[in-house]
Amino acid sequence: MPEQKTIGFLFIEGFADWEYGLLAASAVEWFGARAVSLTPDGKPVTGISGFRLTPDRSAEAGENADLDAIVVIGSDLWAGKAPPDAAELLTSVASRGGVVGGICAGTLALARAGLFEQARHTSNGRNWINDHEAGYAGAGNYQDVPYAVADGKVVSAPGSAPGTFALAVLKTLYPERGSDLAQMRTLFAKEYAEAS
Repeated sequence: MPEQKTIGFLFIEGFADWEYGLLAASAVEWFGARAVSLTPDGKPVTGISGFRLTPDRSAEAGENADLDAIVVIGSDLWAGKAPPDAAELLTSVASRGGVVGGICAGTLALARAGLFEQARHTSNGRNWINDHEAGYAGAGNYQDVPYAVADGKVVSAPGSAPGTFALAVLKTLYPERGSDLAQMRTLFAKEYAEAS
């Protein structure tokens, strides 16, 4: 039996409800992962929908030494005047070879932590990320695409791409599970292929 991997999901106030569900549920149901929810101070937060999330733990790096991956979920607050500082958590997971992902405005936390310096990445648009984090390390590695980008252990996506984000994070975390990932991709693609 392969070792169970643990994925942390970092939520802040006003988190985007549609950005994590596909990844979290697929990781647990199909890949046997353990998903844990984090907030900066370990206190509940409310999503865009008004749904309230009570986290499993805080985002302190020391409290999350068991994480094989960390995923930053978007919120308008990441682009605000005083966003939370997630750099210590993100760099600690990255430094031990873990996967670090960001979707939508969550990509700003990765940019601020310097994780795009050596990694191709994407976000909500080249102008959007530059407007919010001008001159960030690795800006030249930006890929202007509408789907998730994985480079090494760094995964990023625009907020409109939760499906390819889920696939890219899982592919990076479980490279040996190619056939399961292919099935998942086919399942996701059918939704769009058959839509009128």
